[in-house]
Amino acid sequence: MKDKQKMLNKKIVKDATIHSLTKLDPRSQVKNPVMFIVYLGAIFTLVLFFLSLGGISDASSWYIFAISLILWFTTLFGNFAEAIAEGRGRAQAETLKKARKDVVAKKLKTANLDSEYTEVKSSELKYGDIVLVKANEQIPMDGEVIEGIASVDESAITGESAPVIRESGGDRSAVTGGTVVTSDWLIIKVTAEAGKSFLDRMIQMVEGSSRKKTPNEIALQILLITLTIIFLIVSACLLPFSQYAVDEVGSGEAISLTNIVALLVCLAPTTIGALLSSIGIAGMARLNKANVLATSGRAIEAAGDVDILLLDKTGTITFGNRQASEFIPVGTIKEEELAEAAQLSSISDETAEGRSIVVLAKKRFNLRGQNIAKLNAKFIEFSAKTRMSGVDIGEEHIRKGSADAIKKYVTDLGGIYPEECDEVVKRVANAGGTPLVVARNELVLGVIYLKDIVKDGVKEKFEDLRKIGIKTIMVTGDNPMTAAAIAAEAGVDDFVSEATPETKLALIKKLQTEGHLVAMTGDGTNDAPALSQADVAVAMNSGTQAAKEAGNMVDRDSSPTKLIEVVRIGKQLLMTRGALTTFSIANDIAKYFAIIPVLFASIYPGLNKLNFMHLTSPTTAILSSIIYNALIIVALIPLSLKGVKYKEKPANKMLKQNLLIYGLGGVIAPFIFIKLFDVILTLCGVI
Repeated sequence: MKDKQKMLNKKIVKDATIHSLTKLDPRSQVKNPVMFIVYLGAIFTLVLFFLSLGGISDASSWYIFAISLILWFTTLFGNFAEAIAEGRGRAQAETLKKARKDVVAKKLKTANLDSEYTEVKSSELKYGDIVLVKANEQIPMDGEVIEGIASVDESAITGESAPVIRESGGDRSAVTGGTVVTSDWLIIKVTAEAGKSFLDRMIQMVEGSSRKKTPNEIALQILLITLTIIFLIVSACLLPFSQYAVDEVGSGEAISLTNIVALLVCLAPTTIGALLSSIGIAGMARLNKANVLATSGRAIEAAGDVDILLLDKTGTITFGNRQASEFIPVGTIKEEELAEAAQLSSISDETAEGRSIVVLAKKRFNLRGQNIAKLNAKFIEFSAKTRMSGVDIGEEHIRKGSADAIKKYVTDLGGIYPEECDEVVKRVANAGGTPLVVARNELVLGVIYLKDIVKDGVKEKFEDLRKIGIKTIMVTGDNPMTAAAIAAEAGVDDFVSEATPETKLALIKKLQTEGHLVAMTGDGTNDAPALSQADVAVAMNSGTQAAKEAGNMVDRDSSPTKLIEVVRIGKQLLMTRGALTTFSIANDIAKYFAIIPVLFASIYPGLNKLNFMHLTSPTTAILSSIIYNALIIVALIPLSLKGVKYKEKPANKMLKQNLLIYGLGGVIAPFIFIKLFDVILTLCGVI
């Protein structure tokens, strides 16, 4: 595996090297104004070199050629930084494209395993079509499981080798085209048109075809262009100024055009200019690797500044359906007796609640499934009118349902509804749960406690969000009592109960007017208005199409805690850009103090006192500076791709740390390496 990865890296580097040359097209270069100045400088000095061969020159031919050659390498290194980031995206896209194959799909006439089917190409499937996928077959298109349960290999999409369980109902029903069923079978309803699947959109994003520059990226580019224009004007004035100074002082030598071009390149913010695009591309790639599809680069940056997170409860913090968590017997009834009756009444109940009762009975007392045919049982389906369901086995009539419905059922049979059961029902309701009462004939056996199950790891992740200054607010349509119980268990900072879509939307608008940057996660159609208003909107992939279209990100794993990864990537993107900008500007300041004194020392000898590095000559000073200027771009490419290491610290501490490392480092590094190159050039006889 390591060898394969190594070969992949070699291929990316080779591909990036080729693209570095193709990007020398002026139409490509002009897109990056800072590096375009370097590009023009390389062309100008090359022209000066050819003129020098004909005797028209203000410097030696070898020196002009050396300057031109280094400027061409600087341009190529800038192209290489962007090309290698794009190359990683293309490599990832190629992997995804291999998963997107036009396979034969079994299109069913009805949503039934025994239904007739016709074989069609996956590209011919339409929204709403129903398909059957068996073990070792590829899922032909994005969809929702409507029947069956199976293991699915999603490694082509997520990179995770372990298969995941996909089943109908709840948060594990969404499947992605290109993944493979490894066991059992699934009946799937197609939820995407051909060419508009999750995989298609992800391929577009990683290829960069949909990537637009973010507001911060544009603002930074404007700053870099402004600085470049200032240095361009200053450099343009140096030639007449130096000639005037020579005439006035009567000694020294005017600065050559070659040196002015080299000085301009050294002083312009070429480091961050060359790496700016690669930082943005790499940030998008890291988000895709986290299995989140972003439809906007703006959203990734905004995630770095989020301070409030709103979360829908059902399907986001909790699983989509309530599940049985406890059997509570009353009177002299034993818990196992209650569990057995509850299991019998739920055998034919295909709802998530019914299945959870059977699972709990098996887990608590190892009660296995019953032979329905042997029991000669008659199952009573749930009715909104009776608010009960159950089973009749001979003379035994077992019923489960709401407390009021069971109370009426028992009393009508001449039985007594115990006060103890009333107390248990109230206790369960006060805890935010749903009580289901179970009776056998006229005898009340006890209560099944159904509750919202908070997803694993939620509380710990919310604590992590709290550490980085993000407040979590749960928004739910539940009553205040139920909402409070779930909020306490999940560990959110606050909650809003009895919320309507209008309530959620109004809350986000209110928080935004107060100056907060708001993130929202949700999965339902009722969350769509709030998701469209939020600054960062993460829709669960298991959610409705309306929610996914309203969000600017889709979490393939449908995890409410995924936002912490999105926030980290957003903060890391901003920190990386800020750190490299700080380093670049600090570099320019250092290079200014390294070069200017040496260049003007022949005119103003007093400036030799500022040549504290004791650089040998203007020739070695300029050559050393532009060599450093070119190589530092290559040295920082890994950092721009990987990003600055993120730690969960307050923003002011991270700022101080980055200023210390990259600001101070940006000042010191040029002095060290320019002096080193100066010594090497001097030893080589260059003066």
